[in-house]
Amino acid sequence: MSRETIAAKRYAKALFEVAAQQQKTLEVEQELKAVVGAITQDDQIRRFISTPNIAVSVKLDVLKKALQDKVSQPVMNTVDMLIERGRADLFADLLDSYVRIEGESLGLADATVYSTYPLSDQEIETVAAEFGALAKKKIRVTNVIDKNLLGGVKVVIGDMLYDGSLAGKLERLEKSFNRLAQ
Repeated sequence: MSRETIAAKRYAKALFEVAAQQQKTLEVEQELKAVVGAITQDDQIRRFISTPNIAVSVKLDVLKKALQDKVSQPVMNTVDMLIERGRADLFADLLDSYVRIEGESLGLADATVYSTYPLSDQEIETVAAEFGALAKKKIRVTNVIDKNLLGGVKVVIGDMLYDGSLAGKLERLEKSFNRLAQ
């Protein structure tokens, strides 16, 4: 585990503890996702934050004005701290660690469901219920459209892959035939 990941976990744990005291863990997660998404996906923002010849105070002023009334104080304090300490590179790891800590604490797990078409609300509820029973957690589903699938779905929860795709089934069938032929 890298030093950056360890540092990100410490920041995430501190942020989670403050959010839990305020009973706003899920709200903080959503705010953090929005901030991290903006910082990591927008080239101009990323360059602005990482440019060494722009004073930290200027960076903080711009970020405070941009985020004012959009994020809670704990998220703003965390952003300030990372920028002040020159640790803007930790934002993505911070989010991952926060979501993991939150999930463990609240009995939540995130599932990415790959399908050939957008799943209906009923299908998402069914997937969440079935895989929630397997994982013994409440599942939050993110549906990703994968046109490369022939049919069926693939579900990723943490580091576990549940492959119910047609291609996966055909591959398993081929392996079983190969074992029989030997």
